[in-house]
Amino acid sequence: MSAAGPTRPAFAQDRLAFLLSFVPYLIDHPGVKVADAAAHFGVGEEELRAQVERITGLGVPGATATYGPEDLFDIDWDALDDADEIYLTNRVAIDDAPKFSAREAAALIAGLQYLQALPGRADGAAIATLMAKLSRGASATPPAVAIDRGVADAALGVIRAALDTGTRVEFDYLNSRGEHERRPVDPLRLESRDDTWYLRGWCHLRGDVRIFRVDRMQHPIATGEKVQHTPEDVALSETLFDPSADDLWVGLRIAESAIPTVAEYLTAESKLVPDGEGRVRTRIRVAHYHGLKRLVASLPGLLEVTDPPEARKAVADWAQAALDRYRSRGRA
Repeated sequence: MSAAGPTRPAFAQDRLAFLLSFVPYLIDHPGVKVADAAAHFGVGEEELRAQVERITGLGVPGATATYGPEDLFDIDWDALDDADEIYLTNRVAIDDAPKFSAREAAALIAGLQYLQALPGRADGAAIATLMAKLSRGASATPPAVAIDRGVADAALGVIRAALDTGTRVEFDYLNSRGEHERRPVDPLRLESRDDTWYLRGWCHLRGDVRIFRVDRMQHPIATGEKVQHTPEDVALSETLFDPSADDLWVGLRIAESAIPTVAEYLTAESKLVPDGEGRVRTRIRVAHYHGLKRLVASLPGLLEVTDPPEARKAVADWAQAALDRYRSRGRA
């Protein structure tokens, strides 16, 4: 049989690596044509056929430390000879290998869905294939899962498209005084922290780099204008929360054990003053008081906002609204 497609030298050091990927491929593609498998692995058809035949000499010895027919891989020789199709008819040890439970597979699939949603993912097809394999290979069918991307979906789509095309975006944004402003921004970097997306961009209204929570954007649009600032010519900090002159000071009383959790909010001006009972007092900068809600919720009983009164009121109002909603649902 004549070889087709690109060929490589005979297998040597990479033979084991090839077989480790080749056998799962054949399991996932029963009846695959020799030509298609050869093209997939970038080898000639004769070399591919030789590797198929070599599989039949592989296996796991039985209880007597010898090999019986059931201890070796086998293929459908008639299908190979008559139709150039490859079927594994005996799979040694693979079916007996430990499998993920349905819940374990569902958790991994959810994580992969999150990765697939990250900007700049060129391997989305590979991730989708892996999710399908996890679903098929679990001990039972995993429950359906989906990552809820919330109200930020529309804004994320606009921002990702702008990053890909190097164009400017505009959106309404809630500033530190609780006012909505129209912000023209050159997008520089889109990143997530926990379940929240943030855009780093050059804000033309402020004339500097700013960080915006995507779920606080309203009416985002792509302007089509080319950006004037790119990640290559703007220095971006490795930390997400960089203080600016427009930020607001907030006083905190926090458990010593929780200090690492707020470390990225602390600056050189954030002194840690012991306050007894394993607590310290410090100050951090925030863009607006609404941003304190998530921080307080992440450290229940470990963090208290001490000042200014406006910050305490913002957190108290948010907590009261949550409590009222909980009680109303309980009565429903």
